[in-house]
Amino acid sequence: MTGGVVSQRSEGTPQGGPISPLLSNILLDDLDKELERRSHRFCRYADDCNIYVRSKAAAERVMTSITGFLARTLRLKINPQKSAVARPWEHTFLGYSMTNHKEPKLKVAKSSVVRLKKKLKMLLRQSRGRNLGTLIETLRPVLRGWIVYFRLSEVRGIFEALDGWIRRRLRLVIWRQWKKPKTRAKNLMKRGLDQARACKSAFSGRGPWYNSGASHMNQAFKAAYFKNAGLLSLQHELIRLQSLS
Repeated sequence: MTGGVVSQRSEGTPQGGPISPLLSNILLDDLDKELERRSHRFCRYADDCNIYVRSKAAAERVMTSITGFLARTLRLKINPQKSAVARPWEHTFLGYSMTNHKEPKLKVAKSSVVRLKKKLKMLLRQSRGRNLGTLIETLRPVLRGWIVYFRLSEVRGIFEALDGWIRRRLRLVIWRQWKKPKTRAKNLMKRGLDQARACKSAFSGRGPWYNSGASHMNQAFKAAYFKNAGLLSLQHELIRLQSLS
């Protein structure tokens, strides 16, 4: 886009195109060989590279020397905003991070969880007015793709937490669809709550998000309810995928 007008490209390659990673690997092959020559441990995906050393002082030396190597030999510039000397567990790589144990464990980075939640909230907002089955079908491919990508994670707690958060978002949709307190009381009784508790909960005046996590909605719509409705459990799917590998 030049001045808001689409114009024909005269140089470079399209971002995300199949030729980009190929050219990246051809160009940065010299970087890989240089890091191997120095006996550094590293991971590289396209132009995103993590180099692991034993101390902060060593990391700062490597940062300076590799930046110089890229500038002199490959005529490439490092983006200072996207580059840093940091502890491995303070950094992310391809959506993953790691714990700060003596023997680190791979885990899903916090930023990846934030992005997933943002995407799911957007999908659920777009699907208001639809029945629960349709909502779950909308979420299924997103959840399945996400868990397949993060199946290498060794820390499982976040998957259980996400399962609970997703069920709460679905309870939120249900609560909002009921709209009126009388409708809410009536439907809560249909879901097994006694009249006194159903009425007290429906007419409490609390907001939708509070009610979606309250005990009356958890009792009315237990985890088994969503499982039977076809909701994919990230925690159970992770266990299944890891048992296959």
